[in-house]
Amino acid sequence: MSKLANAHFMSWGFHSVGRAVVRYLEQPARGYEPFFPSNTLLVRRLLRPGDVLLIEGNSHLAGVIKYLTHSTWSHAALCVGPIKGKTTASGESHALVESNIGEGVVSTELSRYSKFHTRICRPIGLSPEDLEKVCVFAIDRIGLTYDVRNFLDLGRYLIPLPVPQRWRRRMVALGSGNPTKFICSALIASAFQSVRYPILPEITELGSKAARREILAIRQSTLYMPRDFDISPYFAVIKPTIELGFDYKNLNWADLPEMPGANAHSDGAKSLPLIS
Repeated sequence: MSKLANAHFMSWGFHSVGRAVVRYLEQPARGYEPFFPSNTLLVRRLLRPGDVLLIEGNSHLAGVIKYLTHSTWSHAALCVGPIKGKTTASGESHALVESNIGEGVVSTELSRYSKFHTRICRPIGLSPEDLEKVCVFAIDRIGLTYDVRNFLDLGRYLIPLPVPQRWRRRMVALGSGNPTKFICSALIASAFQSVRYPILPEITELGSKAARREILAIRQSTLYMPRDFDISPYFAVIKPTIELGFDYKNLNWADLPEMPGANAHSDGAKSLPLIS
């Protein structure tokens, strides 16, 4: 067999195996049940363009990511507001942009994650001009492909090796280096980095203790994971049950008689625009 034919055969074999792995990773894992599923109506009242929605997925891929990152969150989507011309059969607008292993970069509706545990992470102090740039950055990349090689490399980086973790990043050439391919967290990180909004930058402290200053360096976008938006000091965690008015006295408990008006939000609940 010639070298060219052998190369074609190897490429065909690699893609065939890759497609089989992707099909397996996309399948839901048995026995998944969210500890606390999201209330889509409450999330819709609070979600704003620029917010990052973290999702606890139920696929085999989600299980791998949660295991490797020691985190609840396996997926991230960016809220960009209603996208013109993108609606479901029921009339719900697409308001999220995300990158999925079987689809690439797509837009989707919020109700897609109604059965999952989610978390809203909101960038603080982002100017209206930069907020628009972040959303446009993500929208403009709809249709690009998912970076499977980056996911595999990221797994190699996260899996424990007999070397210090700080050295593993230098040992592994992360990502395909192709700007037209993204994994979910890398897409969102790139959008915020386009306006130099920090997520988890590398920080170098200079000067004495009396006059200390921090120098921030942008991390490679392919190194970001969904959990990073949760632990970032620059993103606020927004919890709908608290933001919309929570009164623990106004709850239905199984061992007590039902209270009139229980589970309704207090009169002080904020009135916020809907992502319809």
